[in-house]
Amino acid sequence: MAQFDLPLAQLQQYLPDREEASDFDAFWADTLAEAHALAQPTVRERSNPELTGLVVEDVTFSGFGGDPIKGWFIRPAGVTEPLPCIVHYIGYSGGRGLAHQWTMHPSAGYAVFVMDTRGQGSANLPGATADPFGSGPQVAGKMSAGLGSPETYYYRRVFTDAALAVDVVRSFPEVDPARVVVAGGSQGGGIALAAAGLCEGLAAALVDVPFLSHFRRALQITDASPFAELKTYLISRRGHEEEVFRTLSYFDATNFAARATAPALFSVALCDAVCPPSTVYAAFNHYAGTQKDIAVYAYNGHEGGGPVQQQAQLTFLADLLA
Repeated sequence: MAQFDLPLAQLQQYLPDREEASDFDAFWADTLAEAHALAQPTVRERSNPELTGLVVEDVTFSGFGGDPIKGWFIRPAGVTEPLPCIVHYIGYSGGRGLAHQWTMHPSAGYAVFVMDTRGQGSANLPGATADPFGSGPQVAGKMSAGLGSPETYYYRRVFTDAALAVDVVRSFPEVDPARVVVAGGSQGGGIALAAAGLCEGLAAALVDVPFLSHFRRALQITDASPFAELKTYLISRRGHEEEVFRTLSYFDATNFAARATAPALFSVALCDAVCPPSTVYAAFNHYAGTQKDIAVYAYNGHEGGGPVQQQAQLTFLADLLA
């Protein structure tokens, strides 16, 4: 696909007004307080002994509503001092997959915690966590699940899981709590921004082609899924569009970005119809941290920088966490 959004010079200056409910902060403070009150003990079990250079643990931690959420905790074997830890969130429809798929960061000397996304899982990244909540009428997929109110919306549960995952790894004696990084691409990038806005004291945020940002703009300029799920949902709700956008404002990555201060490395792809460049720049330009940079891939679609961006992230982390 050719470039279709604003020219790069305009993207770099793009700072749209944020749509945000007046009780945004109270909503999230109450949500996290409720989740903490229902928390159950974390369970850690050794796994994958064939990965002899690594220590792999199958973790079950307490997420939204006290629900059990799965994750992989992987670190280099034989290391005794607390390590930096990357908390990694998954792209849309994917689960945590298999442990051997997440060995890059441990190979660089870091621990990694891969959070399963409740109710999701694909052929290449199978999931292991249920989402035990029903919802009102929706279209196929997760984007409109529970969208009738902020309290019931699917991403309220996912973002709460994400923030609690940071708390969990900080409690591990193998992790340096001052060097925890949130990371993800696409949906995982949107979740990472939510965690960056909800969790204090993070060492960094790695945000690739983030989804869940600047909803109204996305629905105006792209027909690509998963944003198309919201457009289909709105087709049958004539006259109720503003109610839907108000609910979505509690989950817009731009609003979390405006509260996030950790050093950040973003990436954007200018031919990306899934997460249009202007929606990425809306989050990047509103990002409150002063130490931030964005890698631009002018001719790529939603695959973004791929392994080139992974290398850039490793360099960024080596400089930052040394």
